[in-house]
Amino acid sequence: MKKIIFSLIVLVEFWSAAAQTKIIVAQNGSGNYVTVQEAFNHIPLNNKKPVTIYIRNGIYREKLHLDSSKNFVTIIGEDEFKTVLTYDDHTGTVTANGEVINTMTSHSFVIKADNFTAKNITVQNNAGFSAGQAVGLESDGDKAQFYNCRFVGFQDVLFTKNPNSRQYYKDCYIEGTTDFIFGPSTVWFEHCHIHSKKNSHVTAASTPQDHQFGYVFNDCILTADTSLHSVSLGRPWRPFANVTYIHCYLGPQIKPEGWSNWNKTDNYKTTRFAEYENYGPGANRSSHVSWSKQLNDDEIKKYSIENVFGGWIPNNCEVQKDQSLKK
Repeated sequence: MKKIIFSLIVLVEFWSAAAQTKIIVAQNGSGNYVTVQEAFNHIPLNNKKPVTIYIRNGIYREKLHLDSSKNFVTIIGEDEFKTVLTYDDHTGTVTANGEVINTMTSHSFVIKADNFTAKNITVQNNAGFSAGQAVGLESDGDKAQFYNCRFVGFQDVLFTKNPNSRQYYKDCYIEGTTDFIFGPSTVWFEHCHIHSKKNSHVTAASTPQDHQFGYVFNDCILTADTSLHSVSLGRPWRPFANVTYIHCYLGPQIKPEGWSNWNKTDNYKTTRFAEYENYGPGANRSSHVSWSKQLNDDEIKKYSIENVFGGWIPNNCEVQKDQSLKK
């Protein structure tokens, strides 16, 4: 009986591996494609089987788009510092066909598909410090996962655009200037490093009123360039904005008030900005704005990944360098 069960397990694993498409992208021509977009184009519309795209080291200057029906895609970089997906569109840029770029079209990489996963990748918008809104990653699909990735740029780096999207970021590095994590999605940041490059705002949430959770930062560290001293944890892009920091290190760059209003509007009156057992020079609750909240031991119990994501639990796996990229 044990031999039969073992044989069945082996057979299932064999068919599971056979059902998965694997693609290698390499700029030197040693893979299946030389650009990432070519690999995306290869994936059939209405895709229903796992596709893994391995990306060898290189700076891939492409404006990337993953179609909404190209689900179940995983991209894995060879090295998160050397596998860079970058572009430099920003507000006011005029394209070759006369289109004027705005925030919604400035992305370097837009993901419309569900069940997307990325590991060991840098996504960048290198438009520059003074370029204005310049999105690096726009993530719209549901059940998106990012492990050991880097998101770097300046204003509006990470746009979580879809209010019905659930997204999970673990062991990631996110760097920017103003509102560099923004949007209406439900997002959990686990053990991430958030770095500010300007005296401005880390988050600009626009959480819908009927969504219980917005941005949750758990066990993250917030740092900044050494010259900074007036960074806010966030400001409400829309009424009912929801952001929570749990067990996070808040560096000396965090302003005494902790949080900011949105241009002196009434948005603050309905914000759901909360903290729980943060630490560090910027975590002094006594000076934080009165309209933010310190959660108690009972209230924090609802902040589990399963509860925040309405039953969905990400893979939550430990990321290791994938050997498939070795030459």
